[in-house]
Amino acid sequence: MFGFFESQEKKMRDNASNWLEVASKVWNYRRDTLSAKESDELVERTGNLERLLKERADAARLKLGIESLEGVLVRTGGAIYPKTSLVENVEFFLVAAIVILGIRTYFVQPFKIPTNSMWPTYYGMTQENFPPGADAPNLAQRAFRFFAYGAQRRAAVAPRDGQVSAPLVVRGDKVSLAYTIRQGRSWLVLPAKVKEYTFYVDGVPASVQVPADFSDFDEVVFDTFFADRAALMAQVQRAAQAGQIEEISMKIDEGSNSGVYEALRVPLGRSVKAGEPIVRFDILTGDQLFVDRVSYNFFRPTVGQGFVFRTDNIPDIERTFGAQYFIKRLIGAPGDDIEMREPMIFRNGTPITGSTTFELNAKRVSPYRGYFNATHDDSRYIQLFKGEVVHVPESSYLALGDNSMNSFDGRFWGFVPAKDVVGRPLFIYYPFTRRWGPAK
Repeated sequence: MFGFFESQEKKMRDNASNWLEVASKVWNYRRDTLSAKESDELVERTGNLERLLKERADAARLKLGIESLEGVLVRTGGAIYPKTSLVENVEFFLVAAIVILGIRTYFVQPFKIPTNSMWPTYYGMTQENFPPGADAPNLAQRAFRFFAYGAQRRAAVAPRDGQVSAPLVVRGDKVSLAYTIRQGRSWLVLPAKVKEYTFYVDGVPASVQVPADFSDFDEVVFDTFFADRAALMAQVQRAAQAGQIEEISMKIDEGSNSGVYEALRVPLGRSVKAGEPIVRFDILTGDQLFVDRVSYNFFRPTVGQGFVFRTDNIPDIERTFGAQYFIKRLIGAPGDDIEMREPMIFRNGTPITGSTTFELNAKRVSPYRGYFNATHDDSRYIQLFKGEVVHVPESSYLALGDNSMNSFDGRFWGFVPAKDVVGRPLFIYYPFTRRWGPAK
């Protein structure tokens, strides 16, 4: 690091030591294949350079000794010396890859939060909306936001002048945007599943794609077109009364045989000009953190800790999302009895402790919204219904999300096998927001 300040003699002595190390490797690995003349010459030149080092010769004499030894090494080194730059680069990257894989496997693993099931403790992907007509970040600001927050722009652009409509799924008083899962790209290169949302401007489609885990697109659209949810429902009712709603069938997943579902194409009550954005927003990356993989090899996970685990042996997750990593908060250890009494969790008959998050949710301190029981209205729930006490089996753990209202957690898929526990969150290293630092 401070080589710039070293004397010329010190630099040359270090250089000479490096050459003697190369000579030692050539001698140890190739002496059986060298002729007597080559062996004698290698030993002699090596000895000369060692003597110069011992005598603390000046830089000029050391340089002559190095050049003399190098000439022999070029003739006798074989694959050890001289090395091509390609071989050196391959060796460097191979060693680096081994070190990184070792650290990732046994010590610290990077992990990205994809969804907002642990919000507001950890953030998944979020959105920042820039409605048409509002100010949006310029090119320099977008570059800064990309490096600081991982912000990536998304927009659907009007293909022509006309009225905007969109396919909606309406179930009672709940409305959401219809979409199709397609095979897309992450960072323009890596294959990845995406959600494709399609608008229509006088019947001509205009689409926008977002990551499959991104769940805030409805909020973007409704904030762009309507003052509130009541205004949205009023628009749906007006369109129905005017006979402007069209029933359409949409494919669930283009890459599978998962079938189709029914949606309603509804005019959104706004006109656009060709080339204008219909919607325009940034997707900000989820929290990226380091996970401690060491501690749980020596200590059992503690109730209240953030909790990272693999999903290979949880059928309801593996079937839907495949084998991946999840992060939740540990609620129950083996032998515990857990009951949900909205908005609180009871562990072994008393209010749960171990994390400030439990207290914040129990008191519904904004933005925490409390814990919610499973309900029979949603057939996906399997446990923690109102009045139910759940016993955590041996070699298993129960984990829930901090954002209980919007969390796919142990209420849906049961318990985490102890063998699939990975570790605890250690440090949020990206993005560079106020959450940067030690994980909670």
